[in-house]
Amino acid sequence: MKKLLFLFFALTVFLFGAVNINTATLKELKSLNGIGEAKAKAILEYRKEANFTSIDDLKKVKGIGDKLFEKIKNDITIE
Repeated sequence: MKKLLFLFFALTVFLFGAVNINTATLKELKSLNGIGEAKAKAILEYRKEANFTSIDDLKKVKGIGDKLFEKIKNDITIE
């Protein structure tokens, strides 16, 4: 059941737009390909200090390197 809910949520994000990394919940962040619990929490922790001003700022988060960023950059926004 959890997998089905996750799949539904991931498809919803895919169909309705990119994930706003300045407002996304833990669950929304985890819907991104390659972002698990630890990286999603790291994004939330980084965001406590400052909002992202560019999607490239995501690479400042521990565990988010160039390879992962390239994989998800089309699925994120900072609206």
